[in-house]
Amino acid sequence: MKLVFLGTGGYHPSDTRQTACLMLPEVGVILDAGTAMYRAKRFLRGDELDIFLTHAHLDHVIGLTYLIDVLADRTMKRVTAHAEPEKIDAIRAHLFAQDLFPVAPLCEFAPLARAAPLPKGGRLTHFRVAHPGGAVGFRLEWPGHSMAYVTDTTAAADAPYLDAIRDVDLLVHECYFPDHALELAKLTGHSTTSEVARLAKNAGVNKLVLVHVDPSKEEEADPIHAAAARAIFPGTFLASDLDEVDF
Repeated sequence: MKLVFLGTGGYHPSDTRQTACLMLPEVGVILDAGTAMYRAKRFLRGDELDIFLTHAHLDHVIGLTYLIDVLADRTMKRVTAHAEPEKIDAIRAHLFAQDLFPVAPLCEFAPLARAAPLPKGGRLTHFRVAHPGGAVGFRLEWPGHSMAYVTDTTAAADAPYLDAIRDVDLLVHECYFPDHALELAKLTGHSTTSEVARLAKNAGVNKLVLVHVDPSKEEEADPIHAAAARAIFPGTFLASDLDEVDF
């Protein structure tokens, strides 16, 4: 299974990173709809698309308004955005408010299912994570393949969602701050490098990929000091936009 990192930044786009958006082209699944959503156009294969949203903050949902371009010249049988009911209400009321974006969304909305079926015999489950306004993480499983996606929360070695991500082949986890900004990370509901690595180690995952980094540090080659994570969990990688990984 191939995962494409359409956008790996947080908060706002920069010259090198668009905001949160991951895609599994083989199964028509997108995780979060940040500013990188426009890139999905080149990876679309089938005529059905499922977009799973972790929460409704703008850097994770604004790409829903880009679907006009993404779906141009394509005939789709179904496009569905899945989110918690209160997040759907917020998106409809605010993102698609007439004064902000007077075009009806080019997708249907559906509440997140306890276990959502995925193509090729897969399923997606969600679990709650702590973040201002509320958010969820995702675990996706197929026979012989598994991954988890956790963004916008404060990681810890014993995080409450530890069991939900245990033993996955691939953990994609946010890492907005380096270690010295731990207090700011806790205040804003984000994660620091070493804490994510400790979590990955305790969860027994196979590979850790860090995303949702601070856009103000884009001139730094290693804005979150990934070496600190690799010292704890050697299978750690910092993703860049349009990277691909097999799991």
